[in-house]
Amino acid sequence: MSSTPTKKSCCSAPAPKPERPGLSAYTPLFVIILLTALAAGAKQLSYPTPSWSVWMHDFMGFFLLVFAMVKLFDLPSFATGFAKYDLLAARSRAYALLYPFLELTLGLAYLARWQPTTTYLTTIILLIFGALGVLNTMRQGKQLTCACMGQLLKVPVSTVTLTENLSMAAMALIMLIR
Repeated sequence: MSSTPTKKSCCSAPAPKPERPGLSAYTPLFVIILLTALAAGAKQLSYPTPSWSVWMHDFMGFFLLVFAMVKLFDLPSFATGFAKYDLLAARSRAYALLYPFLELTLGLAYLARWQPTTTYLTTIILLIFGALGVLNTMRQGKQLTCACMGQLLKVPVSTVTLTENLSMAAMALIMLIR
């Protein structure tokens, strides 16, 4: 007789579905979006007439600056987390380390109104490409922490992440075609 325990070859019960994160998991993201929208709105007060287009520029600039900042607090950890779901970062650590600086540059470009067409196109490409990685991760059913807020704040990669990327790309597209 063998003294090794026998393994069951099959389970009769289906594997439990992973729990979906509740809305409270996204509180940090919602706070950042709200405060960014308020900051862009407050900046509108310094302009002679309110403008939706100008508000979008300011919103994009502030948003990208804040997101770059939280990534830069712990750049190596961000790069490691980002590589788990971003298609290019998975193949290039250099790209993962460069990404927050791309966001920082875009944020400053929006606020300075520097080379708007280049800024819009770069934003669209960067965020659509990022959305593809998020979509791929979701389709595979992976439960990962989104590196979008660096290692400072923990939010899951989910439809919210996808919506964030696509919304920002859509805003850049709207500014490009207007």
